[in-house]
Amino acid sequence: MDENLKKELVNEKKSGWYGTTDEEFGKIFEFCNGYMDFLNHSKTEREFCFNAKKLAEENGFKDVNNVENLKAGDRVYFVNRDKSIYFAIIGEQKLENGLHIVGAHIDSPRLDLKPNPLYEDGEMAYFNTHYYGGIKKYQWTTIPLSIHGVIVKSNGEKITVNIGEDENDPIFTITDLLPHLAKEQEAKKLREAIDGENLDLLVGSIPIKDKDAKSKVKLNILKILNEKYGITEADFVSSELELVPAFKARSLGFDYGMVAAYGQDDKVCSYTALKALMEINIPSKTTICILSDKEEIGSMGNTGMESHVFDYFVSELLNKTGENRPNLLEKVFCYSKMLSSDVDAGFDPLYASVSDKTNAGFLSKGITLNKYTGARGKSGASDANAEFVAWVRNVFEANNIKYQVSELGRVDVGGGGTIAYILANKGVDVIDCGVPVLSMHAPYEVTSKFDIYEAYKAYKAFWEKD
Repeated sequence: MDENLKKELVNEKKSGWYGTTDEEFGKIFEFCNGYMDFLNHSKTEREFCFNAKKLAEENGFKDVNNVENLKAGDRVYFVNRDKSIYFAIIGEQKLENGLHIVGAHIDSPRLDLKPNPLYEDGEMAYFNTHYYGGIKKYQWTTIPLSIHGVIVKSNGEKITVNIGEDENDPIFTITDLLPHLAKEQEAKKLREAIDGENLDLLVGSIPIKDKDAKSKVKLNILKILNEKYGITEADFVSSELELVPAFKARSLGFDYGMVAAYGQDDKVCSYTALKALMEINIPSKTTICILSDKEEIGSMGNTGMESHVFDYFVSELLNKTGENRPNLLEKVFCYSKMLSSDVDAGFDPLYASVSDKTNAGFLSKGITLNKYTGARGKSGASDANAEFVAWVRNVFEANNIKYQVSELGRVDVGGGGTIAYILANKGVDVIDCGVPVLSMHAPYEVTSKFDIYEAYKAYKAFWEKD
């Protein structure tokens, strides 16, 4: 084929590293250093929400509850129970002309402690857990784990817990069976080899020095926790304690070109959106950034996107800009555009059979657009309209943003979903747009630094579009 004709007609996607200047390299690596540092301090939804709020306040954002009136250029946020947060920069146009929304989620697969977690067996103390989200259970054994979260006493006192991240902290782990005795275990299907009820965290082995006490190791752990936090066993009932990998986000590869870290689904899109938002001045249309909770378990609950709390936030914007009137909220959504900023499954050559290579997202080839997700016959997908896909393409191409279009695996192999359908159900034009990831939902996920930076550029360009 004639090379000029090929260049003109063929949609050929190359690695974004080709043609990247030394200056651009520097910007990408500097941005990703900030990303990795933020991840190391934001492993849970509560921590991410807290740090996002702090960053926003440093950039002029105020709590919408403390603002009487809003005008173009005002920057506000609303924190939903410390586990999700919404941001807005008021635009020059009226809100009824529509919003430009980027929506990500800040929860990730993990292990949660059960309400009554502590027990002793074999003179060792354990925390009983219940896994959260879609995990491969075997991946969570024999790795260093840390404990994050809050304990709330019946008097309302809230205690923040973070154990295992500091080098001087102890870490915790879930044991596995030695191969010498694992004949029966190894004969099982992979998903059945580790029982969910056996994902129990080893937390102690020293008995209390009281010969008459029962469950001496358990009692010693309770004594340690009481001395450190002032809690009793009953206080676990009103706690939210999560187990996450204790290892840090690190550069991956001899060339330092990738990031390996826990929770990049979907904190990689959350962080890039958050950083892009900080650089928006006075937009034409009001810009919204959603950092939601509970996506990994269906977006249910009052901190998930299925709740009406986001609607309340937009209603408050309408009230405080003086626009509101009956049924206006529905009109706002019908004229709005959204990038559902969730990660995509990156093509992995070691597992190529699950992907359609012509419709897969590749690391280092830019941000991925998923017109639809779902499973089987697009079940559960919002399926973006062609007109909106073209509009998004125009934004990216006009700003020289590398992008690719993909599906989540081969037809009938599996599937998945995001928050896209929830906003689409309100009337918003929405398409999934995120960073491709290897080892998604594993304790250590992999992304390309090039794609991370392109995501930041993409979200910024979307918000700046008239």
